[in-house]
Amino acid sequence: MPQMAPISWLFLFLIFCATLLLFNFLNYFSFAPEAPLATPELMISNFPMNWMW
Repeated sequence: MPQMAPISWLFLFLIFCATLLLFNFLNYFSFAPEAPLATPELMISNFPMNWMW
């Protein structure tokens, strides 16, 4: 079986890298997370905590 020329391996490597980058970019930018809504019971209170040991 004949071997591939080095330029073909380089071209194949570049195609795989470009495909991987394109796939990652499309997955990253297609996901839009929603900001969680703050509810009164989940908000952090600002009252000081004085511990009595």
